[in-house]
Amino acid sequence: MSADLAPTLSLLEKLVSFPTISDQSNINLIAFIASYLDSHDVRFHVFPDASGQKQGLIAQIGPDEAGGVILSGHTDVVPVTGQAWASNPFELVARDGKYFGRGTCDMKGFLALTLAAVPQMVAAPLCRPVQLAFSFDEEIGCLGSPPLLAELARHFPPAEVVIVGEPTEMNVVRGHKGGIGMVTRITGKAAHSSRPDLGVSAINHAAKAISWHAAQMEKSRKQSAGDGFVPPYSTLQVGTITGGVALNTVPENCSFESDIRHLPGEKASDWIDPYRALLKAIERDMQVEHPEAHIELEITETVPAMIADPDGAATALARRLTGDNADRFVSYQTEAGHFQASGYDTVICGPGSIEQAHKPDEFITAAQLQRGQAFMQALTDTLCTRTIA
Repeated sequence: MSADLAPTLSLLEKLVSFPTISDQSNINLIAFIASYLDSHDVRFHVFPDASGQKQGLIAQIGPDEAGGVILSGHTDVVPVTGQAWASNPFELVARDGKYFGRGTCDMKGFLALTLAAVPQMVAAPLCRPVQLAFSFDEEIGCLGSPPLLAELARHFPPAEVVIVGEPTEMNVVRGHKGGIGMVTRITGKAAHSSRPDLGVSAINHAAKAISWHAAQMEKSRKQSAGDGFVPPYSTLQVGTITGGVALNTVPENCSFESDIRHLPGEKASDWIDPYRALLKAIERDMQVEHPEAHIELEITETVPAMIADPDGAATALARRLTGDNADRFVSYQTEAGHFQASGYDTVICGPGSIEQAHKPDEFITAAQLQRGQAFMQALTDTLCTRTIA
């Protein structure tokens, strides 16, 4: 263990040991962080989700005034079920300058770096505060973001800049696409397959709605308005589908899940409203044959797209701290969209590569942690001045 990384690695080891998969509680991890902050006399607040099984945490170091910096990260991780790991995913294992474990790069590495910097932040003569914002349920649609933002507004003065520490290899990411998750449930009428005229096939009608997704993506592709994004257009895809009971039965039910990743400048309603209108038209056609036929649409998640002002404080600060002046955009979604939608100037910058996230043998390198430590030290030094950008 490198001496200069020892505090960070010790914290990372502890954080990884908590199996905070999104369908499980993160309360023990939050309790550990709370105890750690309390040992350094840091002001913090813990809040529950609606179920009481998840918790978020916010904290502040430095003067109680507006204009500081929020360091934001999520505490949940994706499942390991079905993945072939070379070691226990909830045990930090070092091999060849890499540290393996679920969440090492997405994104407990950033949390460990942030917490390891706390003693230096507490000791520093900060002119502007650092606020910590640790959420839950990011991996299942950023569901913990709205309550986190509400708690920040309730307890702390507004910050000027938000840095979301998703894995970017410590480069500055200025924008990401928005996300919409939908479940479409279609109910028709069952009949024997020899008499399809007596039934209403839920699968046949689902096919019309599924085709809409491909047609809309092709339309967006032809417009190709998202310079900097890969691909440079909004994307739509159907990820799961279930329906029917037997080969010789007209299917009464069909449901499918779909995912939309849209460019900045587009709102969720720009996609949901026309899709809902299509489903209404399909439903009317079904009800001509069977009045009880119906379609239900459930919106499981909406994550706003994000694009930071290239001349804004967040971009300027992150570029100053990293030396990265490139314009970078990503197609995945993060909590940065919610922060920006709430009025915060926001960028994404954190250790590790997204290429390792969610995979078996997820890892973060010692080099990335060292860059992250340098970033935290530079941020602390900057906050000791009145100007942060």
